[in-house]
Amino acid sequence: MGEGFVAIMFFITFFGAIFGVAYFYFTTRNRERLALIEKNADPAIFKVEPVNILKKFSIKLGMLFIGGGLGVLVGNILTVTTRLEEPVSYLAMIFMFAGAGLVASYFVARKIKD
Repeated sequence: MGEGFVAIMFFITFFGAIFGVAYFYFTTRNRERLALIEKNADPAIFKVEPVNILKKFSIKLGMLFIGGGLGVLVGNILTVTTRLEEPVSYLAMIFMFAGAGLVASYFVARKIKD
């Protein structure tokens, strides 16, 4: 098989998977809403506050980038002061501090909710 065929099949599969997931999501959501309407449920459960979602996302993204920046800084300090190799210290510290930033953003977002 040629490289062109593999590339074409990759894109067909990739976009087919995206279409399949989107189709499944929207049809399932529609069925759930119709079932709730038939049972005379409160339609207020469909409302989502986009401002609150945007606020939480921006906090999460900001703390992730702050953690990544601190990881680069600490990785550089470890490279200079210890015998660790450069890629090891940078990658380890970036992942550790970015993960700590995401954990901290979870607790901050939980406090915002309350």
